[in-house]
Amino acid sequence: MPERVCVFIDGSNFYHLCRENLGGRTDVKFGDFATWLVGPSRSLVRTYYYNCRIAPDSAPAAKKAQESFLDVLYRTPYLEVRLGKLVRSPSGWTEKGIDMRIGIDMLMGAVRNLYDVAVLVSGDGDLAEAVRAVKSLGKHVEVASFQRGRSYELVQEADVYRPLELTSMRPFFTRP
Repeated sequence: MPERVCVFIDGSNFYHLCRENLGGRTDVKFGDFATWLVGPSRSLVRTYYYNCRIAPDSAPAAKKAQESFLDVLYRTPYLEVRLGKLVRSPSGWTEKGIDMRIGIDMLMGAVRNLYDVAVLVSGDGDLAEAVRAVKSLGKHVEVASFQRGRSYELVQEADVYRPLELTSMRPFFTRP
């Protein structure tokens, strides 16, 4: 029986790292990207995509663009969108609850035996403890992220680190 894989995508982290590492490109086909991460010899159970809606005071065009993006995600087979919240602070808007939600979902999936392997698409070191906890339950964890912008601690906790780069990402862009 092939290994069962769940993919957990830290949307905001991935977006910012794409902008930094891919010359501003962020137009990724997440269904195809997740299938590639899983590979041909394993089975995709589900992909979870985590993010927040943009700030309420954002430009209407930006809000419309995000809604279009989310609509595509909602229609992607075996992909579930998990939205956190934005909280206003003196320095602007701050995401809340995303890292915790990713960690809880990874851990609950492991406890419920929903997968054999978790693929975490993030470079955020705050998730290292979640990776450690999932591994303690006998599951394998792979981290996929860009070299620039990734946490050393997160990579060290992973069973497998899969570096992302422009050449590996090019097939997953929505436009050439």
